Amino acid sequence: MKKWLIPVIIIAVVAFGIYKWAVGFNNTAVEYEANAKTSWSNVESSYQRRNDLIGNLVKTVQGAADFEKETLEGVINARAKATSTTIDPSNITPENMAAFQQAQSGLTGALSKLMVVVERYPELKANQNFLELQSQLEGTENRINVSRDRFNEAVNIYDIHTTKFPGKLLASAFGFKEMARYKTDPGSENAPDVNFDFDKDKE
Repeated sequence: MKKWLIPVIIIAVVAFGIYKWAVGFNNTAVEYEANAKTSWSNVESSYQRRNDLIGNLVKTVQGAADFEKETLEGVINARAKATSTTIDPSNITPENMAAFQQAQSGLTGALSKLMVVVERYPELKANQNFLELQSQLEGTENRINVSRDRFNEAVNIYDIHTTKFPGKLLASAFGFKEMARYKTDPGSENAPDVNFDFDKDKE
């Protein structure tokens, strides 16, 4: 074997090894990114279900005589903003995430105020349609929490893969960017408890 072939073979083996590593990194990153995007779609789906339920709740409340117009309009406006604020799964940036969370938090706050006002309307608290909607909303809030946790878990797996050395050397070249997580809303520890349980009033 000619001496010049030895370094050529070594270079070819090393190049092939790097190629296989790069392909493996890219394919895994694509898979993790897709899982995170799917998880985000589930988060938005859960919030959309809540928005739909709140829309039905508003219709039920509107039927109550002399119900506070300002409170009801607050929910309607907040719901409209929350419904229109969405995130493209391919562009989950901290800025977009902050806007989404702000819109959803605004709706949560407006809904909390609405439920406080409902306390003054015994006919609503005895309305079976209203009671069914409040029960579904409670279940949806739990579903939202689960969806957000699963999304953050998926993002964590993706971010670790694309930011750990030496993978981060390829991440930028392949166009993989760090994905924003869903954070706890500021002041949420002091937020009103959106608990629609009126059973105590019946005791």
